[in-house]
Amino acid sequence: MPSPDDNGGPVSAMPRQFATTHWTVVLTAGRDDADATRAHEALEQLCRTYWYPLYAFVRRQGHSAADAQDLTQAFFARFIAKHCLDAVDRSKGKFRSFLLASLSHFLANEWDKASAKKRGGDQVFIELDAHTAEDRYALEPTDNMTAERIFDRRWALTLLDTVFTRLRAEFAASGKAPLFDALKDTLTGEKTTARYAEIAATLGMTEGAVKVAVHRLRQRYRDLLRAEVANTVASTSDVDEELRHLFAALSG
Repeated sequence: MPSPDDNGGPVSAMPRQFATTHWTVVLTAGRDDADATRAHEALEQLCRTYWYPLYAFVRRQGHSAADAQDLTQAFFARFIAKHCLDAVDRSKGKFRSFLLASLSHFLANEWDKASAKKRGGDQVFIELDAHTAEDRYALEPTDNMTAERIFDRRWALTLLDTVFTRLRAEFAASGKAPLFDALKDTLTGEKTTARYAEIAATLGMTEGAVKVAVHRLRQRYRDLLRAEVANTVASTSDVDEELRHLFAALSG
């Protein structure tokens, strides 16, 4: 996946509505029911997006696939419970760090209680696809990568996948899915004249038009990437640091 910009540095533009991103909604929730409901929904959406890094963390801790599924589900059943919001708004910082710390605490202190209940608790909060999770986990490195490094790497890849999916959905919504499919490899591949000429011939465009389309695609990708990271941090000052951390996790 590409770095934050073509020169390896972060892009300065930020979405204007930063204050309404998911994690800031959770952090700034008031005690009235309307704010609490909105924060609860935002928290649940974040958890639904980023459940797999938690599953991978639990698996790398040495738990079986069945136990990892139970543990992850039981964790969400407790974490998303309304009373947890009281602790969330004191956490500050990054949702990634808060979520991992909460899971680590749960694994150390709560598994005995959770295992006494029916597979993951009485209510399912996050739908986990066990087969998909294990198929993905089977592709994880077999070296001595720690559970924490697996978590960060999977978090970064999940974020990039989310951005990629949203970008394609935007193109599809405007009837440009074929254009996206032709250009998507330019997000990660080298920008060569031969490649642009090949795309131009396939789409019946000029090479210059393809270059403009690629530039716009990459810019929109960067904008969506920053917007997704903003969904998981507490302030604009955290976005660049989080981007650096996640790209370091991918390259490590």
